[in-house]
Order: sequence, then structure tokens, then C-alpha cells
Amino acid sequence: MSLKKQYLKSRDRCKVTFRLPKTAVPGAKTVHIVGEFNSWSTVKTPMKHLKSGEFTVIVALAPGREYQFRYLIDQMTWENDWEADRYAKSDFGDCENSVVVV
Repeated sequence: MSLKKQYLKSRDRCKVTFRLPKTAVPGAKTVHIVGEFNSWSTVKTPMKHLKSGEFTVIVALAPGREYQFRYLIDQMTWENDWEADRYAKSDFGDCENSVVVV
């Protein structure tokens, strides 16, 4: 899992590439990124399934903020990003959310 940040010259957006390796999602058919940036929608932001078995998506975020998120695998299993900038306690249950700082 990885997060790659690319700040645009205009500085009003940061393109964040979220990537899940095949080993994190063995046999997965779909993965969605779910977070504050898409109103926690479980369907709005599908990740692209690459030939390598990895899943990836690029999300443009406003800098100067932190965004909580998680991955939803096959609409059933929740997973955090192992390389998130930090983690925050979720408002739902005893789990934590991944956090990306831009």
C-alpha cells in the first residue's frame, strides 16, 4: 500500500495516488476508497484494477487538511492503508481510519 502526493503548481490541489498491492487484496474483484473526500460513499470512488493485480486511484484533494479514509474490498471487507500518514479513531466501532495529510 502506498500514498504518493503530487502538488500542482497552482497549489490549490494535491493529486494523491492511492495504491494497493496484490498481496493486500488477493482475489479481490472490486476495491473502493471511502473517505471524507467523497462523503464516505462506498460506491463513488472505485479503484482501477491493474493487470499486475494491484488497485489504484488518483484523488485531487485541497491541501492544508487531513482526510480520513479506508478501503472497501468487494463491498464486504474494510482495510486500512499500511503506509498512511497516521491513524485516527473511527466514530463507528472500535476501528481506526487511515489518515492522509496534504
